[in-house]
Amino acid sequence: MPIDPELDDLVNHPDPSRLIYGLRDTGYDFNTAAADIVDNAIAADATDVNIWVDLQPDGRKFVYFGDNGNGMDAAGVHGAMRYGAARRANAKSLGKFGLGLKTASSSICLRYGLVSRQAGETELHKLEWDLEHVGNVNDWKMLRVPITKQEAHWYRELCGEEKGTLVVWSKCDRLLSKDYQEPGGSAEKRAIKGRIDKLREHVALVFHRFLNPAETSCPTVRITINGEAVLPFNPFYPERAEQVLPDHARVIPIQLEDGTIHNATMNAWILPHSKDMSDAENSEKARIKSQSQGFYIHREGRIIHHGGWLGVFRSDDPHYSLLRVEFDFDHHLDDAFKIDVKKSRILFDPALEEALHKTLTPFWNEANNRYRRKNKELAQDIALNHTSSNRTIEKVSPKRAAVVEVDAASQEVTVNNNRGYGIKLHIPVNNNVNPNAVWIEAVDDITSGHVWEPAMRSSSDTGHRIGVRINKHHDFFQKVYMRAAALGDAVEGIDFLLWAFAAAEQNNSDAELARIFEDIREEISISLRKLLKDTAAPSQRDLEDLAAAAVFVEGDD
Repeated sequence: MPIDPELDDLVNHPDPSRLIYGLRDTGYDFNTAAADIVDNAIAADATDVNIWVDLQPDGRKFVYFGDNGNGMDAAGVHGAMRYGAARRANAKSLGKFGLGLKTASSSICLRYGLVSRQAGETELHKLEWDLEHVGNVNDWKMLRVPITKQEAHWYRELCGEEKGTLVVWSKCDRLLSKDYQEPGGSAEKRAIKGRIDKLREHVALVFHRFLNPAETSCPTVRITINGEAVLPFNPFYPERAEQVLPDHARVIPIQLEDGTIHNATMNAWILPHSKDMSDAENSEKARIKSQSQGFYIHREGRIIHHGGWLGVFRSDDPHYSLLRVEFDFDHHLDDAFKIDVKKSRILFDPALEEALHKTLTPFWNEANNRYRRKNKELAQDIALNHTSSNRTIEKVSPKRAAVVEVDAASQEVTVNNNRGYGIKLHIPVNNNVNPNAVWIEAVDDITSGHVWEPAMRSSSDTGHRIGVRINKHHDFFQKVYMRAAALGDAVEGIDFLLWAFAAAEQNNSDAELARIFEDIREEISISLRKLLKDTAAPSQRDLEDLAAAAVFVEGDD
């Protein structure tokens, strides 16, 4: 049978009209589209990026993006406007697929242009895509039209007199979600203002490291929107939040298909409860809400995903809203995390998802405890009397590791124990503690979620002894200690048990075994939490009665 010559050609060009319109629907909204244009400016070494959203009296809408980056000559403008532009020389670039400018722009408008130059004394170069024109001629044909007075004005305003690039969005049919009966009227002006406010909030979050001059990991970039500088919003509020991940859990090695290993890094932050902040502090610094919990994924310093647990935990429970996870990776891991064109999606490998679940579970539970504090505040404020337990341990002096040296600054101690002499351990060092609480103390600053943790404690700066700190936030303290308090000796018995665990750990640990002991404490703490899930906590009346009893005053004789 003869071969149809029409089928002999394996080159099958896409239909220009169908494809250029189809690419409008790649999932951008106004905020993510604008952020893609900012990406390109930063990739061009811009230090100033200026955005202007303009509503004309007749209802026409324009968006201008100007930067003082390296700029482009005529060939550079032509290449940048190509769908699937050439790969950037710098693999770290925030621009990745050569599609961002085009797909981001066309998702909002039917016509967009690029105006650029590499030096102040050279002419401006301009090209445009008009989707309606492509549809009419059914060919991948750009427009080369003169630079308008309006474009020249906005280039000077937003880029300056020297090198830089201006992106112009016109025929903005998707900037707002509806048409207004009075184009350019008060209702449409309010809608545009709302878009600008949301964009400012989005840029402040996504580029918070670039906007912060104190952040050394990224170049500093000044971004303005309609003349107002965008201030960085750091979602982790480090001034008041607690970074709770231990050092060993903060580096995550990822093996690529070629066998090479690149590291991602992670921090877990528990933010203060909204009731511990003013309304202004919460709205400006923390923004505690259910949708804000979860992962904040940074690629090369730029947030590409914010909020939600990406399958690691359920994402719809407000009781975990105090936990935010800062996750960082560079361009080497793009393929491993399946980064999409919009740079707004990331996928975790099932094995990594499982590992993250195991690592973060104690802190996820701890965030839950902090959030549910309303019914626990009184229990945490009650100071059980551990004085008798402390005195008994002091008097009996059971076998324990001998403390050789303590470095409070590095939280490192040297002990002689069953593992040998001069064993170095990294554990909390507590100086100048209550003399009646050197061996045992219930505290509210343990962020690991563990029931207890060993510590080296002293009522001065020397003479440290092995002690145990008990977590007031854990259900074991809330539901068992509180009920045992009324029985007197029961509290002392639990104190002895937990101190004995801590002492045994320090007497048989070294740098290698410390991780194993920590895992054991974690597993015990998780198991106890599960076992106590359906156990009722003492009622408020019970707690008030306990608080009124003199026996519950810490350090009382």
